[in-house]
Amino acid sequence: MLLCPTVRQYGTSDPYVKFKLNKKTLYKSKVIYKNLNPVWDEKFVLPIQNLEQKLHIKVYDRDLTTDDFMGSSFLDLQELELNKSSEKVFRLEDPNSLEQDMGVIVADISLSIRLRDSKNNQRWSSRKRIGMSKTTSMQSLQLSESLRKNQLWNGSVNITLLEGINLPDGCAFDTFVRFKLGDQKYRSKTSCKSTNPQWRERFDFHYFSDKMGVLDIEVWGKDSRKHDDLLGLCKVDMAGLPIEQINRLEVPLENNQGSIHLLIVLTPCSGVSISDLCVCPLADPGEREQMRQKYCLKNSFQNVKDIGFLQVKVLKAEDLLAADFSGKSDPFCVLEVGNDRLQTHTVYKNLNPEWNKVFTFPIKDLHDALEVTVFDEDGDKPPDFLGKVMIPLLSVRNGHQVAYLLKNKDLSSASKGVIHLEVDFIFNPVRASIRTFNPKEKRFMEDNPKFSKKILSRNVYRVKKITMAIWNTMRFIKSCFQWESAKRSLIAFLIFVVTLWNLELYMIPLFLLLLFAYNFTMITTGKVSAQDNLEGMDIGEDDDDDEKESERKSIRDRIQMVQDIVITVQNILEEIACFGERIKNTFNWSVPFLSLLACSILLVATVVFYFIPLRYIILIWGVNKFTKKLRNPYAIENNEFLDFLSRVPSDVQKVQYAELKPNSNQGALRKKRSGL
Repeated sequence: MLLCPTVRQYGTSDPYVKFKLNKKTLYKSKVIYKNLNPVWDEKFVLPIQNLEQKLHIKVYDRDLTTDDFMGSSFLDLQELELNKSSEKVFRLEDPNSLEQDMGVIVADISLSIRLRDSKNNQRWSSRKRIGMSKTTSMQSLQLSESLRKNQLWNGSVNITLLEGINLPDGCAFDTFVRFKLGDQKYRSKTSCKSTNPQWRERFDFHYFSDKMGVLDIEVWGKDSRKHDDLLGLCKVDMAGLPIEQINRLEVPLENNQGSIHLLIVLTPCSGVSISDLCVCPLADPGEREQMRQKYCLKNSFQNVKDIGFLQVKVLKAEDLLAADFSGKSDPFCVLEVGNDRLQTHTVYKNLNPEWNKVFTFPIKDLHDALEVTVFDEDGDKPPDFLGKVMIPLLSVRNGHQVAYLLKNKDLSSASKGVIHLEVDFIFNPVRASIRTFNPKEKRFMEDNPKFSKKILSRNVYRVKKITMAIWNTMRFIKSCFQWESAKRSLIAFLIFVVTLWNLELYMIPLFLLLLFAYNFTMITTGKVSAQDNLEGMDIGEDDDDDEKESERKSIRDRIQMVQDIVITVQNILEEIACFGERIKNTFNWSVPFLSLLACSILLVATVVFYFIPLRYIILIWGVNKFTKKLRNPYAIENNEFLDFLSRVPSDVQKVQYAELKPNSNQGALRKKRSGL
């Protein structure tokens, strides 16, 4: 349906138009201010399931308090001819008004059978596109079928970037690759100067229909002055590739500037859905039992990449922040698990909305978190933030309706409002354990990070804590050598002699097991808390004054090089702090699943080291390392220990994941409200 409406009325007005079907608003136009003959010139598509219905057209005058009704008309859909565009004039009427001429709406309307559009489908995979146009922000109180399908991906595109071949100026640049499929973007790591750089990285995209679009590949070079230069580009048509096969491609760059060697696998997927409460997937006992059988232990090695199934009921929210001048909001929710995103419809003019929708996700990593963000729809402008919660999948309370207090953007303090969710999570622990020791899925590429004084200060504080802990430990060991305390030094000396005299290799993992057991005992007896005291840590972003200061273009241009260095230092401090905190949190049983998994591995290692001589273990390790390249030429190198640690939350993530209690953080809420 293509609309170019014009209203003719007498007097001053700020008109906008609503289109309703079965008393549900399907579309709301923008507001034309101070205009007696507004021209919207807006184009949109409305899904029609029954031609016996009537499309109601209502015009309102935008007001700061209550919008005034200016008249309505309707369209009998049976009057339309298929695939024929016609101009319709709708005379507005109001039975409660004495005015005889309320004006008219002029619209150009066509009726057609519409197939799903891959361009529309891909818009849901980018966080920034949410709310950027009216067609992407749900306009109705019910999710229409076409908009519902636009969010649901049909499968995944797994891309393994192997190497570059004879790239131009390869010896002069550190090279990296950018991928783009629709609105989904990835950036590879930077490879050292070479005409044949090696990357060995894997990226996962979504595709949303049979027409999967074109994959854009750009090869960039970074010189010693940190300037990026485009070295070459190429395209791959996804529609021409067979499904569920490993497609090995050498894609030449334009103008014969070398080629890119990669593997592409198209894999259909299921388990993504949006439905009403009345057709909830797990409400049927037979379907729930079938899902449990799918992820039971006896089926652990069938489809190892399919970890589990997540069902989220988004029920309602209460006491949300008022984002409009009228004291109301137009809220909708965005649900994210990793790179997977789904969205509810918008409930207009309501601070206590009820969505009553059910969303399902296929889970690829047990250690992901469900992030639910509430936005206020703001017409053509980006949506306003109202609040969010982040729920680690391992902390889900299956089948229980829970009221979560909303937090601010950085999840550091309370925002206004409560959201009611009911989450069910079914998973296979064996598959989840195997996945834990594989590389974590990369997030879609975001904008370039900006310098933040507060984040830098926070990372310095975190690294300082770890450094002080190491320093105090070294001082304690040194004091034993210095005999500052005769009793302590004597005990330490006896332990050293006895341990070293009887040391066997199996004792190393056994010692770590004893450390796990000691911490577990201290936690269960209440002597030590599993949650660290992080009250002194501020995980918030910079204040508004800092943001305004960073927006001064002239200053930023002068210190851009310095900022790049500072950002690098900031990120290095972040990595160091996270590494140390994750090791500590593993032993502190912050995530019992991961600590139990580590105990299991250490127990197995203890038994292996006890019964198998060290030389045999080293021989097996060396044979595996020497033959790995021969057995799998395209294997991606990874460090299982680091991959495991990446699943353990840092101290900042523990604060973000922590569920707020009804009486907590009220002081922070009074000091600062975020989101607008």
